[in-house]
Amino acid sequence: MTDFSKTCCDRKQLQNLLTESLPEKEETEVSEHLSNCSQCRHEFEVLAATNEWWSEASERLSRSAARRAGFSTHGYSSHDDDASHFSADFAVDFLEPSDDQSSLGRLGDYEIVEVIGRGGMGIVLKGFQKELHRHVAVKVLSPHLATSGAARRRFAREAQATAAVVNPHVMAIHSVNANAKLPYLVMPYVACQSLQERLDQQGPLDVKDVLRIGMQASLGLSAAHAQGLVHRDVKPANILLETNVDRVLLTDFGLARAVDDATLTRTGIIAGTPQYMSPEQANGDAVDHRSDLFSLGAVLYAMCTGRPPFRADTTFGILRRIRETAPRPIREINPEIPQWLERIVMKLLAKDVAERFGSAAEVATLLEQSLAHVQQPTSVDLPTGVDDWLLVPKHESDSRNSLDWPRKYIVRGTLFSITALFGISLLMWFVNLKPDARARIDSDEQSGIRPSDVSITPTSAEPWNAVETELDATTDLIELLETTVNGEEMPGRNGP
Repeated sequence: MTDFSKTCCDRKQLQNLLTESLPEKEETEVSEHLSNCSQCRHEFEVLAATNEWWSEASERLSRSAARRAGFSTHGYSSHDDDASHFSADFAVDFLEPSDDQSSLGRLGDYEIVEVIGRGGMGIVLKGFQKELHRHVAVKVLSPHLATSGAARRRFAREAQATAAVVNPHVMAIHSVNANAKLPYLVMPYVACQSLQERLDQQGPLDVKDVLRIGMQASLGLSAAHAQGLVHRDVKPANILLETNVDRVLLTDFGLARAVDDATLTRTGIIAGTPQYMSPEQANGDAVDHRSDLFSLGAVLYAMCTGRPPFRADTTFGILRRIRETAPRPIREINPEIPQWLERIVMKLLAKDVAERFGSAAEVATLLEQSLAHVQQPTSVDLPTGVDDWLLVPKHESDSRNSLDWPRKYIVRGTLFSITALFGISLLMWFVNLKPDARARIDSDEQSGIRPSDVSITPTSAEPWNAVETELDATTDLIELLETTVNGEEMPGRNGP
């Protein structure tokens, strides 16, 4: 079987996909590859269209571009001279003709006004529903995926999963049509920008915004997790910030799965955005709600620093960093972030799932209480436990014992040096004994007389007394240094 994650599809495979003559397993693999390979996707769409289709699509899009010279939204632009390129990405033949010359066409009950975004699963259109006199967002499954039964089922699951989550911080679903030529679902049209766009424009956010956005995203995740759903693709691009309203919306459950349903899971397929994946996603292991918490921690890190916690030149490099390395401390990048917030983020970014928070609801409560403290620091205290090292993952707290791990090794080196000096001093004392004293000691040993059986003259006892005094002093010093290393109070002092 061809490894479609590494090799492009040949023309015959694409033609067989069009005629639905591929085996089901191969069809699923080819469709998955098309969702990630723009070159093969373009080739497939060229094969899928007749010359008449392209002419009509190009003419329709050229008229639209002429009406909207310089149209740009969500990073996508269209101009008269590149309408053919735009048509390769957006197959408009599924739209019905419209009497409204200002629209691209009709889709069911909706007049399609413009394209407002696109992703791996589909495109998002801005539509107008005349009956209710409201604008809506219509998400349409990409043409190259619509031929795949597995992709259609996945798209239907997205609608079902999202519709089951009723929460002010999760984008609602108005309706879904899974039987159309290109399946689509209808959502509210919200004037907003994504968190990714905010970060691109503004860079790091202030502490209040970090806590507010993080709290509301946590509430949305908590609602999804309560329905047994794992988002699997929590990232700034999927967090929408409503304009003129301090409301956050979590969107795009296109990668969500019911925890107990693995019917669409395939070995070797890793779903999610690499920079915000959890280690278990990067390893291709089974995931639960705590995977979303890791991704949420990565989003909080990005809000604090203006960049993702794990970066590399290649996807493989990013995945390796996620699995093996700790991110750079937040306060090294942005000293304005309080230490307790850094600790919360680092706990979310723990490699071991057991070291993260237990639930999104717990995170939401913690961030809400922390936000109250930031807004009213004199009357509201930080939540209990936030300001101690219990919130730091075990591997990090071990490396920062007493907040000063180098001192520990300095003290241990001092202990070793003192012990070595004492041994050298004792050896030198024995070597420098007067010949008659050494001879007497040797004679006593040969005759079986122990040192305790004989009396030592004051002259010969002085060195021994000096050694005992030095030994006592050394022992006291060692005990004192060990007490310091362990963080205990020094004898005779009132503080550590």
